[in-house]
Amino acid sequence: MSQKATESIVVNASPEALYAVAIDFSSYPSWVADLKNVTILSSDDQGRALEVEFRAAAFGRSSTYTLRYDYSQGPDVLSWTQVRGDLTTQLDGSYRFVPEGGTTKVTYELIVELLVPIPSFVKSRAASRIQAQALRELKAQAERLG
Repeated sequence: MSQKATESIVVNASPEALYAVAIDFSSYPSWVADLKNVTILSSDDQGRALEVEFRAAAFGRSSTYTLRYDYSQGPDVLSWTQVRGDLTTQLDGSYRFVPEGGTTKVTYELIVELLVPIPSFVKSRAASRIQAQALRELKAQAERLG
């Protein structure tokens, strides 16, 4: 059974600036601690990455997964679905960027299903850790650039 988790953070940057950071996949390895490699496999006619392969540290080992991105609700929402993965069968999610005065509330939703069945509380902790770290790193990068 998949585990769905939602977490939010407030960032001192505009929704557009956050969206720009979120879709700049080739720069991820420079500011996302657990990422070892990012390869853009395909792009749309506007040059935006459609399928991106990630190699990341996960559960004490390296994991590779490919996500397909959907820009149809941008720049308010960036969403993705997993195309393939070696540890996960589902790693679908989204970032929602909502302006709040001079800041932006970023909400990260993630649905995780691991290839090997494990207790839901372990999946929940893993999803929460992924989200918390991703939000902190996105915030730091957007505020650093802003």
